[in-house]
Amino acid sequence: MLRSRRGIAACVVVLLVAAGVAVAIADPFAGSSPAAGGLDNGAATGITTVKRLDLSQQTQVSATLGYADASTVSVPGGTAPESIAQARQSAATAQQTLAADQRAFAEAQAALEADLRKVTVVCSGGNAAESGGSQQGAGSAGPCATDAQAETADRQSVATATAKVQADEQALSAAQATLAEGEGSAATYGQNAVYTMLPNVGQIVRRGEPLYAIDGQPAFLLYGAVPASRAFMAGMSSGADVAELNRSLRGYGASSGDAFTAATTLAIGRFQSEHHLPATGTLPLGSVVFEPGPVRVTSVTPTQGSPVQAGAVLGISSIRRIVTIALDASQQTSVKVGDPVLITLPDNSTTAGRVSFVGTVATTPSSDQNGGGSSTPTIEVDVTPDRPAATGRLDQAPVDVSITTATVPNTLAVPVDALVALAGGGYAVEEVEPTGVHQLLGVSVGLFDDASGMVQVSGSGLAAGQRVVVPSSS
Repeated sequence: MLRSRRGIAACVVVLLVAAGVAVAIADPFAGSSPAAGGLDNGAATGITTVKRLDLSQQTQVSATLGYADASTVSVPGGTAPESIAQARQSAATAQQTLAADQRAFAEAQAALEADLRKVTVVCSGGNAAESGGSQQGAGSAGPCATDAQAETADRQSVATATAKVQADEQALSAAQATLAEGEGSAATYGQNAVYTMLPNVGQIVRRGEPLYAIDGQPAFLLYGAVPASRAFMAGMSSGADVAELNRSLRGYGASSGDAFTAATTLAIGRFQSEHHLPATGTLPLGSVVFEPGPVRVTSVTPTQGSPVQAGAVLGISSIRRIVTIALDASQQTSVKVGDPVLITLPDNSTTAGRVSFVGTVATTPSSDQNGGGSSTPTIEVDVTPDRPAATGRLDQAPVDVSITTATVPNTLAVPVDALVALAGGGYAVEEVEPTGVHQLLGVSVGLFDDASGMVQVSGSGLAAGQRVVVPSSS
């Protein structure tokens, strides 16, 4: 908490009264200048000098040391391999049915065309007269009528075959759409899948290394900011996820850009071969996980051998060290990004850092079950250590932080307990002249440096080297 000037002033009064220093009831500086003369100090005092110093003001707070960017790795809910196999079979069956009905349509169309040619010959000109019913006897149809009937039947067959082909095409289109959707969300695991590898808490995982494995199929860490939400395969649409896949596999020959190309397929195959996996050139959903950089495992939800379900599997963070402060929201304006910080570690060693983030949204901590705990609104303030290695590897460790919120270079300063609080308001210092005469000099106070116990002062007649009275330390 920042120490207010009013609070420090009260502290000064208490110190002075305890030391027995005589404080005027009325302001002795009501005239043009302080009156000279001896002052009666009832307690032991010492002498110090007015100095020119660099002063700073600090906010002392408690904080937590750990790792930045906490997040979760989840197993995606995709289409199981069994469902994709079934969709492929359905599409293949629909294709076969369509092909058979297309052949039947072609045969019906050919029969119709043959009958049309025959009718054209039989039922035209003199052939039509010779084909009349009178020569065939009563109630019997001639060749022309017979061929016309065959033509009508053929037309019906063609219409029926056409309707079947159209229905088959729609069925095939639906089956292919289902297959494409399934392949686009193809998962690495089936209904009876189990975890076959899980990392240890605290383990660091880097690009190209597995985070976990399901039925022997690893989920590899690749670098990128866009989550993998679909399977990677030839024919997929371009996108930011493809772009970061190409960047991650550039060392395997992937091309740049956001399109899935033949080079991408080859790069995936090389990557798979390097890890002793079948070089399929495709990456089902869940076979890669994108994170901006290396990750540190903070928690593991399942156990090895347990069934796989979509959902959280690992808690992770980045490997970037950070100190997090829950700062009283009323102090937000006193802290800014870039402020220097001194971090006191659990072993009492110290290391420097700087404020890297100051939150703008205040939250109220929830009380515990017994109604205890603070209900004061706070904001998050993050501190980045200058030398992360100096902070060790502790996670969620309590530390103390001193934030330098203001500095004043090369200013006149005296110890805080050299201030005399005046009854009429304001402060003075008790100067000791070379002749030994004591007098009060009115001063204006500026920045209080709690760490050094000094305070910035200014005033007419005040200069470096002047001797002033302070309570004796003995």
